[in-house]
Amino acid sequence: MVLTSWGFRRKTRRRLSKGMRDKFTAEHFLKEFKAGDKVVIRQDAISQKGMPYPRYMGKIGTVKGMRGSAYVIDVRTGGSVNELQVRPEHLRKA
Repeated sequence: MVLTSWGFRRKTRRRLSKGMRDKFTAEHFLKEFKAGDKVVIRQDAISQKGMPYPRYMGKIGTVKGMRGSAYVIDVRTGGSVNELQVRPEHLRKA
């Protein structure tokens, strides 16, 4: 019997797939956010760098600042606040 995989990309075939006409543009990488902005976390298959864990897909967080080329996002899950480092191509304004 084969064991079930519990890896980072588990159950992401549909989540990370893109439509036939979805194009890559440089705008995804050039988005800018200010501290205090509300953002929605959305994994994007165009880039694997700075991709958040799938658990946080669709969550709304607050931009805390920048760390290198990634943004530091505070996301509330349950009773705790988690700090994520996410690149701009995986974020959208809320």
